[in-house]
Amino acid sequence: MHPNRRRRFFWIPFFGLLVVSLLSAVVMWLWNHVLAEVVSVRPVTIWQAAGLLVLSRLLFGGFPGARRGWGAGNHRFGAPWRAKWQQMSDEEKARFKEQWRKRRGV
Repeated sequence: MHPNRRRRFFWIPFFGLLVVSLLSAVVMWLWNHVLAEVVSVRPVTIWQAAGLLVLSRLLFGGFPGARRGWGAGNHRFGAPWRAKWQQMSDEEKARFKEQWRKRRGV
């Protein structure tokens, strides 16, 4: 392994902790200065803010590297179906549409 790569690999955990700490501080600041005034909730500590950050990531953000939904950026599922659709004849497309309408109850 190249010496520069070792040095970079050594700093990754520290950089990760720095990012999590900064994000937790931002969450704590926003909670204590916005929500405490508007909704009259108790202020949170830095550890509670980190917990809120993790909880919101789990509930709303998913996990890094995970495929998310059927959005425009997700080509894993879209490309094969698109290619198959383009290869269908007009009769096959009409038959497919009719079957899809029956399934949906339209």
